Amino acid sequence: MAHDDEFPYPSIEAEAAHPFETLDFVRRSPDDIRARADAFHDEMDRRRSVRMLSDEPVPRSLIETAVRTASTAPSGAHQQPWRFVATQDPVIKRQIRDAAEVEERINYGADEERSTARMNDRWRDELAPLGTDWHKEFLEVAPWIVVLFEERYGIRDDGSKRTHYYVKESCGIAAGMFITSLHHMGLATLTHTPSPMAFLSQLFERPANERPFVLFPIGFPVDGCRVPTLRRKPLEEVLTIV
Repeated sequence: MAHDDEFPYPSIEAEAAHPFETLDFVRRSPDDIRARADAFHDEMDRRRSVRMLSDEPVPRSLIETAVRTASTAPSGAHQQPWRFVATQDPVIKRQIRDAAEVEERINYGADEERSTARMNDRWRDELAPLGTDWHKEFLEVAPWIVVLFEERYGIRDDGSKRTHYYVKESCGIAAGMFITSLHHMGLATLTHTPSPMAFLSQLFERPANERPFVLFPIGFPVDGCRVPTLRRKPLEEVLTIV
């Protein structure tokens, strides 16, 4: 065991620039750790991307809690380069659906020859077993739409730009924690990335330093909701120990 003076405590200069506190860490028994690990895996293994969402209301407080949870994600230099924009306005949701379906019709080649679609044949063939197409009715049916915007750079009080680091990595982690929070509390969602997504910046009147990262329709699954039977890769295909 290392002596206390071998731990990388922050310098006096660092303490002055950013306050530190004692870590609030709960040391658990090996049996408790194993049980919690297995239980959480089993819970998350039941998670699915859900497109068959009902219009049953979802309290605003749950969306707020999910965003607070997502905002505990690590980020480059702790700059938290994300902004979650949420709406339950039916007019805005209809506008989002209309704009997304315009782009998706082009992606899938719904109005023209498949050869000129943005998606190539291989991509469409990969999606075919999942049953997805350009219709995105869930964008209008879901009680909430939440869009995660990445802040490409910050804006200081004097109007100057502040560099943000590892923006996409930070937002990706926050998005994953947002999804996990929703599933853990008993809600359903899916990640939707209509391409291109610039219409979301215009619709929500977001500033120039923000760019759409991913869109989440959120709600409860409809009764009898059907989802694809997924085969997740076995551990040996996703883990290498050297």
